[in-house]
Amino acid sequence: MGEAGGNKLTSVDFEIFGNVQGVCFRMYTEKQGLHLGLVGWVKNTHGGTVVGQVQGPAHKVEEMKVWLSEEGSPSSRITRFCFSNQRNIDKLELSGFKTRF
Repeated sequence: MGEAGGNKLTSVDFEIFGNVQGVCFRMYTEKQGLHLGLVGWVKNTHGGTVVGQVQGPAHKVEEMKVWLSEEGSPSSRITRFCFSNQRNIDKLELSGFKTRF
């Protein structure tokens, strides 16, 4: 692990629109988050979107944003995405990666 600015921690909220419920989107998001070493949570909304928050090293969070906006779960269809409240944090405020209900 180099010290070349790789230690910056970031937090970002997301909302993903499209065909993203009933297609294992949450499970895959959890898996991808853990794979990237991020912490966070994800949940379905009544409006048919998926919302959540991810925290971790800035470059990994950026990778997750690409995954959330372009890939998602195999049978999902992402039509729109919104990232908000992106900020630097001193330490992780969450632990693990959880699906909320």
